[in-house]
Amino acid sequence: MKEKLKEHIEKLIPITDDELSFVLSHFSLENYKKNDFLFQKGEKVKNCYFIISGLLKLVYDDHDGKQHIVSFAMEDWWESDFSAYFSETEAKMSLQCIEDTRVFSISFKNYEKVLTESPKMQQFFLKKSNLGHIASQNRVLSFLTSNAKERYEQLFQQYPILFQRVPKTLLASYLGVSRETLSRFYS
Repeated sequence: MKEKLKEHIEKLIPITDDELSFVLSHFSLENYKKNDFLFQKGEKVKNCYFIISGLLKLVYDDHDGKQHIVSFAMEDWWESDFSAYFSETEAKMSLQCIEDTRVFSISFKNYEKVLTESPKMQQFFLKKSNLGHIASQNRVLSFLTSNAKERYEQLFQQYPILFQRVPKTLLASYLGVSRETLSRFYS
């Protein structure tokens, strides 16, 4: 498992075994079952998660009770309610397992300690943050400029594995379409 995190970090920066040991000493290994919540709306968000195995959904429930999928997170991805994590406040969203999931979690306090004591990890997390901002902006632009069929095709091109692992109702929510509309795209 530590090798997965090392490989992930080394996609952006080189890291020695000693540096990795230091980083790992600030993470906890956690296991969750399908349908478990890592946190729910209204709870304080204490951790950010690196997914070792499994699949998660970050969900926002609106005032009418409609569920909106903000993102999916699978192996080699990071997830949290980042606004709540970095401001140490209550979650506006919920993070739930779609599959049995194993993660490395890092508290905000430990995250700050790693950044303070490791310039390499500062560089790593800055790069990850920038990539996350880019992905978020691209998702917003997709909703502003693409129709439902185009968003479906973009998602399928970028993450075809999601179509094998995620129920159609959740994919429809993520794409902002009804399940019936999504079914028409599958033909």
